[in-house]
Amino acid sequence: MNLKPLQDRVLIKRLESEQKTAGGIIIPDSAKEKPMKGVVAAAGPGKEKAPMSVKEGDVVLFAKYAGNELSIDGDDFIIMREEEILAVVE
Repeated sequence: MNLKPLQDRVLIKRLESEQKTAGGIIIPDSAKEKPMKGVVAAAGPGKEKAPMSVKEGDVVLFAKYAGNELSIDGDDFIIMREEEILAVVE
């Protein structure tokens, strides 16, 4: 992949959701919710007076309907502004 987000935009690869519950019940694909957790695949340089606070490889949480979904080389990604990221998981 050869994609570099501009300014304060971040490219995120969603992490897979759980296949079954804690009780052992398998969840079918039609009942799964999209996970709100992902890994930063690429990040822009930030705005002129505000450098980026996330970097490639960070695990982040974001809002359910944040960003725009796109497909690159058969993989699904979300591109969003840094301000749409809620937290970095450490």
